[in-house]
Amino acid sequence: MGLVTVITSGKGGAGKSTVSVGLGCTLAKNGKRVLLIDGDAGLRSLDAMLGVEQELVFDISDVVNGNCEPIKAIYSCREYTGLDNLFLLPAPAAEKNTVHPDIMKQLVPILSRYYDHVIIDCPAGIGKGFASAVAAADRALIVSTPDHVCIRDSGKVHQMLDEHGITQQRLVINRFVYQNFRKMQQYQDIDSIIDEIGVRLIAILPDDIGLQTSPAKAVVNQPRSSGAMALQRLAARLEGESVPLFPLDRL
Repeated sequence: MGLVTVITSGKGGAGKSTVSVGLGCTLAKNGKRVLLIDGDAGLRSLDAMLGVEQELVFDISDVVNGNCEPIKAIYSCREYTGLDNLFLLPAPAAEKNTVHPDIMKQLVPILSRYYDHVIIDCPAGIGKGFASAVAAADRALIVSTPDHVCIRDSGKVHQMLDEHGITQQRLVINRFVYQNFRKMQQYQDIDSIIDEIGVRLIAILPDDIGLQTSPAKAVVNQPRSSGAMALQRLAARLEGESVPLFPLDRL
């Protein structure tokens, strides 16, 4: 049974969907069988980011409503990414069709039997979409940019995850630029951010334009780029490897 990881953030724009796609592609490139689940009903984006937007007929709400078998709502991302072992289960097109948390708790463990990793892209904020996305997760990655508002909101997400029983939480600092961070007045160092959020750090991802533009293409076609290499280090840590942090002054 595969590990189920929810990727969340306190506010929109932190880059959680970019991290979800980039991490999923990295794990698949490493030979793992990966299912990405888009949990952002009404504002789904993973289908467009993975090149399957024009193929969509069914989504996760069709599965839970009995309109189709799960296999018909799970799309291969091979044509866009070149990866045979990366798949997507899209979110509903309408927010009203958000899947109830109790149903997610039943569905996701069944799906996880067929994958090494299940990654759920959580909608921003802490509304009903959040409750749905985190319901079946074994662990969570909180994505935050190094600015005060996003860091403050990430602390709130940490508390909400605790309330939902998800104790395995790690922090991903995204879009990090060392020179810009040195100019900030709110935080003296990375430890200050970690202390405010209250979650252990697992990765720092640089502000890589290739990663922001197309994380899938960056991982597959630009493996030596700063963003792709940072995702590779994140994937290795999630797999239990001990990988030191990259020198901050080189990000």
